[in-house]
Amino acid sequence: MRLVQLYIPRGERPSILASLDAEGVEYGLTEETSEGAFEAIASIPVPVDSVDSLLSRLRDGGLHEDVRIVVVGVEAAVSGGPEREQVPAGGTRLSRDELRSRAIDLAPATSTFLALLVLSSVIATAGLLTNSAATIIGAMVVAPLMGPALAASVGVVVHDETLASRGVFLQAGGLAVTVATAAIIGWVLRGTVLLPPGLDITTIPEVDERISPTLLSLFLALGSGAAAVVSLTRNVGTVLVGVAIAVALVPPAATAGLGIAWGHTTVVLTSGTLVLVNLLAINLTALVLLWALGYRPHEIDHVDRAIRRLASRSAVIVVAIALLTIVLAGVTVGTYQTASVTHDIDEELEAMNADPAFEAYVFHDVGVEYDLHDVYTDRPGEVTVLVERPPGEGAPDDFADTVRERLEAATGTDLVVAVELVDTQRSGEGDP
Repeated sequence: MRLVQLYIPRGERPSILASLDAEGVEYGLTEETSEGAFEAIASIPVPVDSVDSLLSRLRDGGLHEDVRIVVVGVEAAVSGGPEREQVPAGGTRLSRDELRSRAIDLAPATSTFLALLVLSSVIATAGLLTNSAATIIGAMVVAPLMGPALAASVGVVVHDETLASRGVFLQAGGLAVTVATAAIIGWVLRGTVLLPPGLDITTIPEVDERISPTLLSLFLALGSGAAAVVSLTRNVGTVLVGVAIAVALVPPAATAGLGIAWGHTTVVLTSGTLVLVNLLAINLTALVLLWALGYRPHEIDHVDRAIRRLASRSAVIVVAIALLTIVLAGVTVGTYQTASVTHDIDEELEAMNADPAFEAYVFHDVGVEYDLHDVYTDRPGEVTVLVERPPGEGAPDDFADTVRERLEAATGTDLVVAVELVDTQRSGEGDP
């Protein structure tokens, strides 16, 4: 339930009350005793789903722009009849005016937004460097990125160019601040006692997760954008949804900053691609879903303009996502290829352990160096194999070539194989 209050300017009470009577709505009238611009307040109890249609009809009936409209949430409406029926206050859809007002409220002042985002970036960067998922999640609670994403989309569908521009500016500027903050922190901490000597950030699992994005990463962004719209229009769960949006944006942006600090081009490229894809997917989903829910500008002549803006912006976003998705698809294929090579090497070494031709030897996979860069540059993978042999047992001169050929046949990939032979004695084998 909502209470729509119309602040009636002096001299306009007859026409406004006539409009309300023509609509057949029930209302209460409060006389305004101050010396201000309003002479009365008409209060109209309206179900949530009917607020938008009522205001549209009143505007079509000649409601002036100088009439101040206030929509107030109602906890419960109790009828005056003998049954004293209690009407629930919940609803399913906010009016356009409420939607716009909430979008404005969710996008904080620029100084507050930047302060919270810097703090979130600092925490997220620390979480990445320490491989702490809990720290990263904590940083997401602080990040205020949901508001700008929704402000940009709401501004487009209700034809509020100022709101749309501010949402875009805050998103782009905020992510740039996140990248810069992480880069500065990484540059300051690199080589200090706070980090292990010679730290390779690509070996940190939380970082590796952001530099190995796949097409599945799109589902997080698409789901987050849809959830943001649902939470906004239904007025529920904005904090948790804000965390989901921040997870899709802040950690990969911070990872890109660390890539800059470490001078790692691949990290910057892959994590930066993930940031852009997620950002565009969130905005596209929000735009399309808001329009599908029926939100339009108040003025009829603005609807066509809003449709053109929505279509052009959606087309640009779709094309950008498609181009960036090519990169994600390449990463997906490359990641699968590297994992497949590692798996095939392990399987082949197990098969060689069971092969009578190698009965005197025991093969162990010490390490496989075959990454995304190697896949697309046709650079051979490097494999180190530890081979146990009985003391005094010799090995053919071409033993390393034999192992390499077996592994290349199993993987279908060119490899450079290093074989480390170790004399091994085992005690207790064959004892009853």
